[in-house]
Amino acid sequence: MQRRDFLILTAAVSLAPLTARADFVDYTPGLAEEAMARGDRIILDFYATWCTTCARQQRVMEALRAENPAYDRDLTLIHVDWDRFGTGDLARRLAVPRRSTIIALKGEQELGRSVAGTAMAEIRSLFDMALTA
Repeated sequence: MQRRDFLILTAAVSLAPLTARADFVDYTPGLAEEAMARGDRIILDFYATWCTTCARQQRVMEALRAENPAYDRDLTLIHVDWDRFGTGDLARRLAVPRRSTIIALKGEQELGRSVAGTAMAEIRSLFDMALTA
Protein backbone atom coordinates (compact mmCIF):
# COMPACT_ATOMS: atom_id res chain seq x y z
CA MET A 1 0.00 0.00 0.00
CA GLN A 2 1.34 3.42 -0.90
CA ARG A 3 1.72 6.06 1.79
CA ARG A 4 -0.92 8.29 0.15
CA ASP A 5 -3.49 5.48 0.09
CA PHE A 6 -2.67 4.63 3.70
CA LEU A 7 -3.24 8.23 4.80
CA ILE A 8 -6.55 8.46 2.95
CA LEU A 9 -7.74 5.17 4.45
CA THR A 10 -6.64 6.24 7.95
CA ALA A 11 -8.50 9.54 7.62
CA ALA A 12 -11.65 7.80 6.38
CA VAL A 13 -11.62 5.30 9.25
CA SER A 14 -11.05 8.01 11.85
CA LEU A 15 -13.98 10.06 10.49
CA ALA A 16 -16.36 7.08 10.28
CA PRO A 17 -17.99 7.73 13.68
CA LEU A 18 -18.80 11.27 12.57
CA THR A 19 -20.43 10.12 9.36
CA ALA A 20 -22.31 7.20 10.88
CA ARG A 21 -25.03 9.54 12.08
CA ALA A 22 -27.70 10.32 9.51
CA ASP A 23 -27.94 13.92 8.50
CA PHE A 24 -30.26 16.21 6.63
CA VAL A 25 -30.01 15.61 2.91
CA ASP A 26 -30.34 18.42 0.41
CA TYR A 27 -33.56 18.37 -1.54
CA THR A 28 -33.56 17.65 -5.22
CA PRO A 29 -36.81 17.44 -7.20
CA GLY A 30 -38.47 14.12 -6.49
CA LEU A 31 -36.57 13.30 -3.27
CA ALA A 32 -39.26 14.35 -0.77
CA GLU A 33 -42.02 13.19 -3.06
CA GLU A 34 -40.52 9.67 -3.19
CA ALA A 35 -40.17 9.61 0.62
CA MET A 36 -43.80 10.72 0.94
CA ALA A 37 -44.95 8.00 -1.49
CA ARG A 38 -43.07 5.38 0.59
CA GLY A 39 -44.86 6.55 3.72
CA ASP A 40 -41.68 7.74 5.42
CA ARG A 41 -41.74 9.91 8.52
CA ILE A 42 -40.24 13.16 7.26
CA ILE A 43 -38.98 16.49 8.51
CA LEU A 44 -38.81 19.10 5.74
CA ASP A 45 -36.80 22.20 6.57
CA PHE A 46 -37.38 25.08 4.15
CA TYR A 47 -34.39 27.34 4.78
CA ALA A 48 -32.20 30.02 3.24
CA THR A 49 -28.49 30.33 3.94
CA TRP A 50 -28.83 34.07 4.62
CA CYS A 51 -31.82 33.72 7.00
CA THR A 52 -30.99 34.34 10.67
CA THR A 53 -34.18 32.61 11.84
CA CYS A 54 -33.22 29.57 9.76
CA ALA A 55 -29.76 29.58 11.35
CA ARG A 56 -31.33 29.55 14.82
CA GLN A 57 -33.62 26.70 13.78
CA GLN A 58 -30.58 24.78 12.51
CA ARG A 59 -28.85 25.11 15.88
CA VAL A 60 -31.97 23.92 17.70
CA MET A 61 -32.39 20.93 15.37
CA GLU A 62 -28.72 19.98 15.81
CA ALA A 63 -29.11 20.09 19.60
CA LEU A 64 -32.28 17.98 19.46
CA ARG A 65 -30.64 15.42 17.18
CA ALA A 66 -27.67 15.20 19.54
CA GLU A 67 -30.06 14.51 22.44
CA ASN A 68 -32.16 11.90 20.66
CA PRO A 69 -30.47 9.53 18.17
CA ALA A 70 -33.90 8.17 17.15
CA TYR A 71 -34.49 11.34 15.14
CA ASP A 72 -31.56 10.51 12.87
CA ARG A 73 -32.25 6.81 12.85
CA ASP A 74 -35.99 6.86 12.17
CA LEU A 75 -36.77 10.08 10.34
CA THR A 76 -36.05 11.22 6.81
CA LEU A 77 -34.52 14.69 7.24
CA ILE A 78 -34.56 16.96 4.20
CA HIS A 79 -33.30 20.54 3.78
CA VAL A 80 -35.13 22.45 1.06
CA ASP A 81 -33.20 25.51 -0.15
CA TRP A 82 -35.76 28.31 -0.33
CA ASP A 83 -33.77 30.30 -2.86
CA ARG A 84 -33.77 27.34 -5.27
CA PHE A 85 -37.11 25.64 -4.55
CA GLY A 86 -39.27 28.17 -2.69
CA THR A 87 -41.50 28.65 -5.72
CA GLY A 88 -41.26 25.03 -6.88
CA ASP A 89 -43.80 22.25 -6.97
CA LEU A 90 -43.10 20.94 -3.47
CA ALA A 91 -43.45 24.35 -1.82
CA ARG A 92 -46.65 25.05 -3.75
CA ARG A 93 -48.07 21.59 -3.01
CA LEU A 94 -47.50 22.05 0.72
CA ALA A 95 -48.50 25.76 0.69
CA VAL A 96 -45.21 26.79 2.29
CA PRO A 97 -45.53 30.52 2.96
CA ARG A 98 -41.87 31.38 3.50
CA ARG A 99 -38.40 30.22 4.42
CA SER A 100 -37.90 29.12 8.03
CA THR A 101 -40.81 26.68 7.71
CA ILE A 102 -40.38 23.21 9.19
CA ILE A 103 -42.96 20.55 8.33
CA ALA A 104 -43.46 17.10 9.88
CA LEU A 105 -45.05 14.50 7.61
CA LYS A 106 -46.03 10.84 7.69
CA GLY A 107 -46.15 9.98 4.04
CA GLU A 108 -48.53 12.44 2.39
CA GLN A 109 -50.14 13.46 5.69
CA GLU A 110 -48.96 16.66 7.31
CA LEU A 111 -48.62 16.20 11.05
CA GLY A 112 -47.65 19.75 11.93
CA ARG A 113 -45.57 22.73 10.96
CA SER A 114 -43.70 25.66 12.41
CA VAL A 115 -43.32 28.93 10.55
CA ALA A 116 -40.40 30.99 11.88
CA GLY A 117 -40.53 29.17 15.22
CA THR A 118 -37.24 28.88 17.06
CA ALA A 119 -38.31 27.54 20.46
CA MET A 120 -36.76 24.20 21.27
CA ALA A 121 -40.08 22.85 22.64
CA GLU A 122 -41.93 23.75 19.43
CA ILE A 123 -39.38 22.12 17.14
CA ARG A 124 -39.04 19.09 19.44
CA SER A 125 -42.82 18.68 19.22
CA LEU A 126 -42.61 18.45 15.41
CA PHE A 127 -39.80 15.90 15.56
CA ASP A 128 -41.69 13.86 18.18
CA MET A 129 -44.91 13.95 16.12
CA ALA A 130 -43.04 12.54 13.15
CA LEU A 131 -41.21 9.99 15.28
CA THR A 132 -44.36 8.58 16.85
CA ALA A 133 -46.56 8.69 13.73
